[in-house]
Amino acid sequence: MATARCARVRWWRWRRNPLRRRSDVIEAWVILAGWVLALVGGLFAGLAAADAVEQSADRQRAERRTVSAVLVEDAKGKVPARAAGDPRVWATVRWTAPDGSTRTGEARVSATSPAGNRVTIWTDKDGHLTAEPLTDEQARSHAAAAGLLVAAGAGGIALAAVSVIRMYLSQRRLEQWAVEWERIDTRWGRKAG
Repeated sequence: MATARCARVRWWRWRRNPLRRRSDVIEAWVILAGWVLALVGGLFAGLAAADAVEQSADRQRAERRTVSAVLVEDAKGKVPARAAGDPRVWATVRWTAPDGSTRTGEARVSATSPAGNRVTIWTDKDGHLTAEPLTDEQARSHAAAAGLLVAAGAGGIALAAVSVIRMYLSQRRLEQWAVEWERIDTRWGRKAG
């Protein structure tokens, strides 16, 4: 019995009621639209973000290629790459770009590599040194994380907008109520006028 009464109270904005105000109906529609927008909009925004990350990873895999480079200096005593569990260090390497020019740059190599040793590096289509592209598994995990974050963010923005609108409607109702009480108090003679 208690749940039936609670359900009737919960949906009071949707029922005909002499105490129901226009702002109550507006608020009910704002809440409904906000939740639909948060769920559906968040879903589509998350899917779009995940798709964008996957397309970016596909583009990276298509544009980047491995190139053989020569280590210009000994890698011993160089600064670690600062990745957890990565024994490689930063060292200067030299390679030939697709246009035939010789280029040099910093790449991660084994800490024990001597100068003159051949190492494999990744370059973009113009021959500039770049990071290794994401693997399929990494791309999927990045896409899933991006999709979840964007979906949550989009849904949160929609629900925050609903909260702001509800606060505005509540403030407006309080102002209307204060004006009405002012009018009733004056009519009953309690206010000096």
